[in-house]
Amino acid sequence: MQETVGRTHLWRSLGTGNKAEAIRQARIVGWEFEQRFRAGRDVQSLIVSVPVTTTVRAGPKIVEEPGDKTIDDMFRLFLADPAKARSRKTEMHYEALKGIVTDVWGRGRRLRSIEREACRELLEVLRWLPSNPTKRFPKLTAVQAAKMAKAKKLNSTLSPASVNGYMTKLRTLFNFAVNEGWLDRNPARGLRVVDPVRRRDKRLPFSNDQLRLIFDAPLYTGCADDWHGYATPGPARPRRGRFWVPLLALFSGLRLNEACQLDVADIEVVDGVHCISVSAGGVAADDKRLKTASSERLIPIHQTLRDIGFLAFVDARRATGGKKLFPELQASSTGYFSDPFSKWFRRFLAKSGAARPKTCFHSFRHCYRDALREARIEHEIALALGGWASGHGKDGGETAAAYGRGYRVETLSAAIAEVSYPGLDLSHLMAINSDRTTAIRVPLA
Repeated sequence: MQETVGRTHLWRSLGTGNKAEAIRQARIVGWEFEQRFRAGRDVQSLIVSVPVTTTVRAGPKIVEEPGDKTIDDMFRLFLADPAKARSRKTEMHYEALKGIVTDVWGRGRRLRSIEREACRELLEVLRWLPSNPTKRFPKLTAVQAAKMAKAKKLNSTLSPASVNGYMTKLRTLFNFAVNEGWLDRNPARGLRVVDPVRRRDKRLPFSNDQLRLIFDAPLYTGCADDWHGYATPGPARPRRGRFWVPLLALFSGLRLNEACQLDVADIEVVDGVHCISVSAGGVAADDKRLKTASSERLIPIHQTLRDIGFLAFVDARRATGGKKLFPELQASSTGYFSDPFSKWFRRFLAKSGAARPKTCFHSFRHCYRDALREARIEHEIALALGGWASGHGKDGGETAAAYGRGYRVETLSAAIAEVSYPGLDLSHLMAINSDRTTAIRVPLA
């Protein structure tokens, strides 16, 4: 037959991704081939113009086609999808997941061979995987590191939130594969672990004692310098990023990266009110990033920040012709300015004596949200000031937000003026005049 047909093999696509159906159809196709070969007739009709391989393998019974994507294909094509814009940090998270997945399943594993049980196997590895495994155990694969951690009952394993974060990304990948027609269903759908800590309890606001320790630290009362000598008492009173960013978070509710990435041009006057404009874009096309669409907003500058001298600082930066408000703060390899600052702030909390469980820089936003509640600020106005989503469901919130222009600046300004922190005295920070001998002291409400 080879001389007549002109090839050594004939290929027939079964046209299904269902394993049981493929096995059934393979038997029918095999019988049809056998009958036609035996009869020696109509062999040419068995040849398809586009070669597509169909093989039923022993072991895990799967249908494999040259067009059937592998795990490696899925990650590569997902990250290259032009319909999505992802930050370098997000890409790194997916790359970390890819390393774990390929350790468990293998780089060449076919997508159609991955069933529910395989996803549960991956989940079990994640449950026992030590935190920072590639740094702590560089010679071990993810599977080996998880087995070792389980055997030794290590406490420093991935948190439930991290495990669920990986599983969420895996489901996103499989959803992409389903949409592309590579899979019929998502085998990881609904797989997660129980997180015993409520979301609202994962991070706590700073207590009044912590706030006092933070703003009475040498960085705010006099230090050697604001770089390596920030925790050493001294005569210097530097006012740069490390000084202003915590204050901006406390009185404007800015997320860490939102504050660190500010441009001078982001401080503007709108309808006669000095505001902070939180937006993407910036000096470079990808210079600034927002967490969500609702993060873009205008925040009137709180009177306490004005009293401390924030507008004077902005004017001084504008006079230099510089573009960034805090040029000494640099972005990390992930593209986020917040990464280096976050590491420094953890050290700052420890050295100032303000470190406590479940508190970090993000605790400033919790303080800010509580201050808005205490001031009885209308819920929707509070969400607008903090850049929080409406909470009415993703589609509903986006639809509602698309109507109208939002609140007037004077409405937002009146609301933010009510934000206060009783018991916190920042009078030692109030603006110093040009000869640096007289301080204007204005106590907080």
